[in-house]
Amino acid sequence: MKKLRLILGDQLNSKHSWLQECDDNTIYVLAEMRQETDYVKHHIQKVVAFFVSMRNLYTAIKENGHQAVYFQITDIENPQDLEKIIAICIEKYNIEKFEYQLPDEYRLDQQLKMICSNLKIESEAFDSEHFYTTRHELSDFFEGKKLLLMENFYRNMRKKHHVLMDGSTPLGNQWNFDADNRKKYKGEVPVPSEKNFHTNVSEVVAQIVEAGIVTFGNIDPDNFSWPSSREQSLEVLDYFCKNLLNHFGDYEDAMHTDEKFLFHSRLSFAMNSKMLSPKEVIETVISFYHANEMDITISQVEGFVRQILGWREYIRGIYWKEMPTYAQMNVLDNTNKLPDFFWTGKTKMNCMSHAINQSLDKAYAHHIQRLMVIGNFTLLTQIHPDEVDAWYLGVYIDAIEWVEMPNTRGMSQYADGGIIATKPYVSSGSYINKMSNNCAKCHYNVKEKFGEKACPFNTLYWNFLDEKKEYFKGKQRMGIMLNLLKKINPEELYKIKVKANEIISNMDSY
Repeated sequence: MKKLRLILGDQLNSKHSWLQECDDNTIYVLAEMRQETDYVKHHIQKVVAFFVSMRNLYTAIKENGHQAVYFQITDIENPQDLEKIIAICIEKYNIEKFEYQLPDEYRLDQQLKMICSNLKIESEAFDSEHFYTTRHELSDFFEGKKLLLMENFYRNMRKKHHVLMDGSTPLGNQWNFDADNRKKYKGEVPVPSEKNFHTNVSEVVAQIVEAGIVTFGNIDPDNFSWPSSREQSLEVLDYFCKNLLNHFGDYEDAMHTDEKFLFHSRLSFAMNSKMLSPKEVIETVISFYHANEMDITISQVEGFVRQILGWREYIRGIYWKEMPTYAQMNVLDNTNKLPDFFWTGKTKMNCMSHAINQSLDKAYAHHIQRLMVIGNFTLLTQIHPDEVDAWYLGVYIDAIEWVEMPNTRGMSQYADGGIIATKPYVSSGSYINKMSNNCAKCHYNVKEKFGEKACPFNTLYWNFLDEKKEYFKGKQRMGIMLNLLKKINPEELYKIKVKANEIISNMDSY
């Protein structure tokens, strides 16, 4: 039976069981499509990373003896649409059965189901063989429970997969070392330079321009630093273990104007494109820890494992549990538009300037920059979650909807009403000052609430609480914040609200 097997751009798993044996009657198809580049405006580095990585997998599977066909973005015969590409291949190669791996985006899942229902040949879906969990394992775990606490899910995952466990006891006699993962970075430990592959991607960039794809952000075509093959991804993992892991946990929440990556692994693109599996990443890190326990503490490793085995699997489970309604949730009725400086980086707020310009330059920012700087600002200024979703999905190299949307619409913007976060992640400038050096050289004064030099985060924070107090009334974790709001005298609160409305009305002036 002649089979056509589809490999999507985020299914670049060369270790998948499909690829372990060659069969002359099986043809693999990979395709660069305007369908995928245009549904949201993407960072140029993100488009380049996927195209180069897809091309590298295609070359690898061809060299290993597999039959494969590839549609480049500028190919004349490329119809730029998934259904049409499948139809072309079925007819051209006399295909008798179509097979695909379950996609991780709801949009593509629905499209492939529709495509298969219209085919006149047999079709079958297979697991992507990537995650620790199935799509609906989280739903089953939380069945009948009101609170979907990640910590409960994480502990279950640790026990089920025997990760950082000593029998039934967690290593270090503690499940979670989050309290040890909040140090402010003051330059006391040298940060190794990023792992850079210096890849020349000028040809791919030229093709993207030729195809008319609209992108944003910056790129150096002669010096592309992201991994674009399994081999390079393994190099990044090795580099993380040997150079960064020993301080990762300490500074995973820290921000510093001179350091774009600190001790973060930069493995998210390699994992989200499936060039690396979460299991091999975790097993490699834990093995390195056990071989170097004199130099690495358990808090560094647990903080890293929690992000992958806990948070990453949890977020995916929430996505499949709540879609498609999750994509429309906006419980706080936020309606404002993103300011232009999200596309230019031109703002006098030092923390926002650094976080956004880094995002535009590197297609990357770590989780605290995304959550407590950029996300904090968009929630305090009451931006519509659709606007925030689209920007986050487009700007970050690792952003695929299953991981981006719950983190953005849920964790960051509280648009889901607390499905993920038990309270909104908002703060005044004091948190940013505590975790970074941004405030020291900022145009604004982190200690002022109103006035010309007042930190916008301070003004916006109290205004947000006042604007949304009816919604948050009675919510247990909001009690302290709302009680502090009540203690602000009416005259001062009026000044705060006037200033906040001025900021929201003229965001690009700040």
